[in-house]
Amino acid sequence: MTALPETPADLVSIDVTGSATSVLVTVAGEVDSSTAPSLRAVVDSALAGGASCLTVDLDGVTFLDSAGLCVLAGAHRRAAEDGVRLRVRASTRAVVRPLQITGLYDLLAVERVRSGAGAA
Repeated sequence: MTALPETPADLVSIDVTGSATSVLVTVAGEVDSSTAPSLRAVVDSALAGGASCLTVDLDGVTFLDSAGLCVLAGAHRRAAEDGVRLRVRASTRAVVRPLQITGLYDLLAVERVRSGAGAA
């Protein structure tokens, strides 16, 4: 298993569930320059593990900056190269708005969920 970069536990939580072929990454808290490396490591690990479907659930994210957007753009690029289906779920304005402004909302085909619905 890959060692994750040190992340302030009070800023973000990242949970990984699923199977070898379908991985769900659930993120809650702030995704910024101090926490994005941990998210990148988790996403990279899931993609390297041979998953055919990767879902990144951002329903619990309260802040998303350019570092987090960069992680998502990189995940999209790598998933496309590897033939992996990438799903991104979001509900809050704090996540949806930066994705829309940068054009990533359409590129990632973000699935808008009801707040609190998560990946259910």
